[in-house]
Amino acid sequence: MELSRRDFVNRSTLLGAGVLIAGSAEVLATAPGAIAAPAGGEAAAAQGASTALGYGPLVPDPDGILALPKGFRYEIVTYSGRTTLDTGESTPSNHDGTAAFKGRHGGTVLVNNHELKGPRANWKYPVPLLEGHVYDPAAAGGCTVVEVRKGGKQVTEWVGIAGTSTNCAGGATPWGTWLSGEETEDKAGQNGMTKDHGYIFEVDPYDQEANRDPKPIKAFGRYAHEAVVVDERRGHVYLTEDASKPNGLLFRWTPPAGFKHGKGKLRTLADDAGVLEAFKVFDKQGKLVDDLSRATQPGTVYGVDWVKVPERDAQTTPVRKQFKDGEITRARKLEGMWWGDEGVYFVSSYAREESPLQHDGQVWFYSPARRTLTLKVILGVNPDVWADRGNFDGPDNITVSPHGGLIIAEDGEGQQHLFGTTEDGRTYALARNELNLGTADAPEFSEFTGVTFSHDGHTLFANIQDPGIMLAITGPWHRCGR
Repeated sequence: MELSRRDFVNRSTLLGAGVLIAGSAEVLATAPGAIAAPAGGEAAAAQGASTALGYGPLVPDPDGILALPKGFRYEIVTYSGRTTLDTGESTPSNHDGTAAFKGRHGGTVLVNNHELKGPRANWKYPVPLLEGHVYDPAAAGGCTVVEVRKGGKQVTEWVGIAGTSTNCAGGATPWGTWLSGEETEDKAGQNGMTKDHGYIFEVDPYDQEANRDPKPIKAFGRYAHEAVVVDERRGHVYLTEDASKPNGLLFRWTPPAGFKHGKGKLRTLADDAGVLEAFKVFDKQGKLVDDLSRATQPGTVYGVDWVKVPERDAQTTPVRKQFKDGEITRARKLEGMWWGDEGVYFVSSYAREESPLQHDGQVWFYSPARRTLTLKVILGVNPDVWADRGNFDGPDNITVSPHGGLIIAEDGEGQQHLFGTTEDGRTYALARNELNLGTADAPEFSEFTGVTFSHDGHTLFANIQDPGIMLAITGPWHRCGR
């Protein structure tokens, strides 16, 4: 049954907002603290697991790539320009969204997006144009598939799809495929492209032949796609949009009557199949919330309505501009998304210009059963991006950890981290990017992307986008201090 605005207002009045919060990650419903943790090997040895926040302080990496807590280690899986595909060509650069699937003999199969925008000539290591797997031969992006042994040692890497553009995030499906989103609105004739872009493509990580003749899933709409999740029970697909001027939207796609999800089924959809809608949220008084930045307190709960998209292929007007003020809710940089606890976790990476209020990151949880949206985490504006005292900013890709809480990839200013959340809602550093792309006087560190755990929960995979490195992180996950 649909939750009407009146139902939400009445329920909130009678029961209180707290009753509507559910799920094992409810621990995130308090504001994250900026906890200073000492660094270095001696501090790590002195501060035991029983007193450490998270997994303890980070130990600098002598190889200058990835600082981790004591007891953790990493393996380089792919490195653009250094590792190669099964065809002998270089691993493409600009690693982004990634999903992990069960592999052979305890190993893992990963699908890795490569966020390469525009013409191939702009990039040293584009996704190779594998015959039969190319959508637009002018475009540099796409996906590769990587098979690793247990622990992260690479076995092979091959092209999933090529000739797509700006493959940013995406999401794994319940039937074992990857949905890759193009974060662009380029049309044929723009930016060197020969076809329209801004679509979702499906990639089979087990069957390269199934990926021949890439077909965009136009039913999901054409816009600057970020992440995708599937509600297997109800059949809905949720999608985030990373866009500005105006800020982007959260979408829901409802399949047509009689449609059943499964491998190869999305290819059969008509371009206008199902219903694509944008979200519209309202507070306990029934008042529209025009932008998610209005929420400043963890535990804030809104009701949710959905409004049909007028023209999903956006041939004349971008989808987000097809709505007038007061018709929908917007948010700055809607990015990472993950299905867990019977709902959708998603990120608003920051809100600065173009937003009513400012913050440096929000994590939301949408409950389809209750039709409610709950603010789980909010990060205040980071006053010193180089301080490295737990003052994280710019959450992006996100995953629900099998060991509790969330693991989040930082795409902010200054130093970049993988960071997590404890059971009382505080944040902690899990890893720090130490690969300086600048100079000592003007350091520059690339964002983390593609956080995802192996099916057995023993290995966390993550990427450093520039120059393009996939990492497998292992260690004593059980010892998390809470």
